[in-house]
Amino acid sequence: MTLKIRIDDSAPPYEQVRAQISEQARAGVLPVGYRLPTVRGLAEELGLAANTVAKAYRALESDGVIETRGRNGTVVAAAGSAADREAAGAARAYAERVRRLGLGADAALAAVEDALRAAYQG
Repeated sequence: MTLKIRIDDSAPPYEQVRAQISEQARAGVLPVGYRLPTVRGLAEELGLAANTVAKAYRALESDGVIETRGRNGTVVAAAGSAADREAAGAARAYAERVRRLGLGADAALAAVEDALRAAYQG
């Protein structure tokens, strides 16, 4: 696993850790079952505070990308299916909400595209 933290990046260090691990897991660079370093170990390796790495791990676990198995450590989960299910659920909830608000499909889609641009470029 290779992670690079850029001090001059606008994203906070925990978000950089979270995004890089998530991307590597989804791309298959980190296969399902891959054991991640301990929070302290990764923090030392990256020159970060342990709380920073712990925050990234908590976010990754919440996203279904990793799972903690107690004494067996933290491993990459079968994130694709969990992430896909969560995204599909969020999309359904959004579609139902905008329909109740009276927005047409074009307006609803435009709002999603704007939000995605902001999220991925910001």
